[in-house]
Amino acid sequence: MCDETEASAALLRWYDRAARVLPWRVGPAERAAGQRPDPYRVWLSEVMLQQTTVAAVRDYFHRFTARWPDVQALAAAEDADVMAEWAGLGYYARARNLLACARAVAAKGAFPDTAEGLRALPGIGSYTSAAIAAIAFDRPETVVDGNVERVTARVFAEETPLPRAKPVLARLAARLTPTRRPGDFAQAMMDLGATVCTPRNPCCGACPLAGFCLAHARGLAADLPRKAPKKPKPTRRGIAYVAIRADGAPLIETRPPRGLLGGMPGFPGTDWVDDPAPAPPLPADWRRLEGTVRHTFTHFHLELTVALARVPDDSVPATGAFRPDFDPASLPTVMRKVWDHAATDDLFGARGSG
Repeated sequence: MCDETEASAALLRWYDRAARVLPWRVGPAERAAGQRPDPYRVWLSEVMLQQTTVAAVRDYFHRFTARWPDVQALAAAEDADVMAEWAGLGYYARARNLLACARAVAAKGAFPDTAEGLRALPGIGSYTSAAIAAIAFDRPETVVDGNVERVTARVFAEETPLPRAKPVLARLAARLTPTRRPGDFAQAMMDLGATVCTPRNPCCGACPLAGFCLAHARGLAADLPRKAPKKPKPTRRGIAYVAIRADGAPLIETRPPRGLLGGMPGFPGTDWVDDPAPAPPLPADWRRLEGTVRHTFTHFHLELTVALARVPDDSVPATGAFRPDFDPASLPTVMRKVWDHAATDDLFGARGSG
């Protein structure tokens, strides 16, 4: 049987020595000196880190906080500017919720300091509210992400497969969470899962919980958590239309606010279905390029055929607008792939007639 109190104390001692240095984090030494975490930075990092790695988020976090150093500044930002800075992080509904949440907090004057109050804000669910409440306000909340689930499954040798095990692991993680230093404990669990108790080849010899870990004692650590077999992802297809005006301006549309890539710039195209019907945004001599653009979303793979055309300066599209000031860096990843694929064709850089 795991001694939860002793295990939690051992993990906190390890965290005091080995905590990762992260741009949004107030480390244990700074906390001991009286420095308090900034709820804005905690919130921003947690939203960015959803289904994304620390390595991928660092540069985005630095750019965001340099441009919008507090929640009031972000609340006053233009939607298009925020979406452009977000490009490449994926899951663009998060960026829309980010702005909505910033504006709600700015209207209130400050972040709520409880998980319940935080959950009432746009885009903040049970995990994010618990993380902000624990890390920013030291509320005794149990914070459960993928790293915490893995550590917990191993400590308690819980063999119920994910995702069915999620409520079981949440209850077990709550047994480990101390009332003292819950924010540091939450971050310690995340650090342990990211650096020691890793998905493959866990470093049990370096783990502060090895003496408490039932999976380690039973030789099961590398096999947990169990996972139910994944269903294969379907593949959808579509056509993306890249129209280049004679002056070099591309045709860009803003996607609807709801749904995948909502509110982001992109190229007009068909629905993403099994057998897309052509839907060019204006009459032109469209040429379908060889090869396809491939991209994977959470629930499906996407294959896009790219159709390219040079069009006169007086062309009037059915959707979108020609953008002389267009910056490819503002595109979400899949649309940047479309742009890069089109740019390999000789027609892309040809001189058009106007």
